[in-house]
Amino acid sequence: MSFDLRGHGLSSAADRYCFDGFLGDVVAVMAEVGRLGLPSAPLLAGYSYGADLIVHYAAEHPDTVGELVVIDGANPIPAPFITQADVPEFRALWENLATAQETLRGTPRQVLLTAQEILDLNLELDVIRSGIDLGIDVVGPGILDRYRTIDLPIRMIMSTSMAGDSGEGRAPRHNRLWRAGIDRLVREPRITTSWLDATHALVVTHAPDIAQMIRSTPGPAGQATSRVASRSLGDWSDADHR
Repeated sequence: MSFDLRGHGLSSAADRYCFDGFLGDVVAVMAEVGRLGLPSAPLLAGYSYGADLIVHYAAEHPDTVGELVVIDGANPIPAPFITQADVPEFRALWENLATAQETLRGTPRQVLLTAQEILDLNLELDVIRSGIDLGIDVVGPGILDRYRTIDLPIRMIMSTSMAGDSGEGRAPRHNRLWRAGIDRLVREPRITTSWLDATHALVVTHAPDIAQMIRSTPGPAGQATSRVASRSLGDWSDADHR
């Protein structure tokens, strides 16, 4: 099964958008899943922002999850992606994307968030992942601490060129951070990582490969699968958050 987060697809808009709000959406959906009487705890798969949501959910509700499949997200990057110097460029990027999204209003592919809301979510996500808030110089464990509390199998499917394959601009730095973040997890015995030669659009460009990886994930036969819909999470090329 899949579902749309608030402000995305067929779900209604919200007064405000933040990580805790989206996590609340996951909690609400999983509460309903818990009432289905499944024979075993479900496998959760999340892409991009949704990957972060399922990692946080599993850390807080370990008895309701069987396994995790993390797709190009929930990366414990050692430093934030977006520096203060990057903010104007990213604001312009998401203003263009928000304008393009207006043609999808009223369709299952709509995204109702404004450019500023998307920017704010990405700045918040940088802090959640890295534990570093450049605005107030706060350093914490970030999402790495969440991984250390999860006693479940975690399969990670990551892109080798998350920010694109350009050798110029911000792409090389972001790709280095992406690799460095996953390197922080290599000693975690419950985590296995597969790399796809792809950008952050891998759920579109490499969909059959990802589907096969998920199907081959060890688990009870007939185990139910719940995933966060890709349109709820976006990518660098045509949507909202990473």
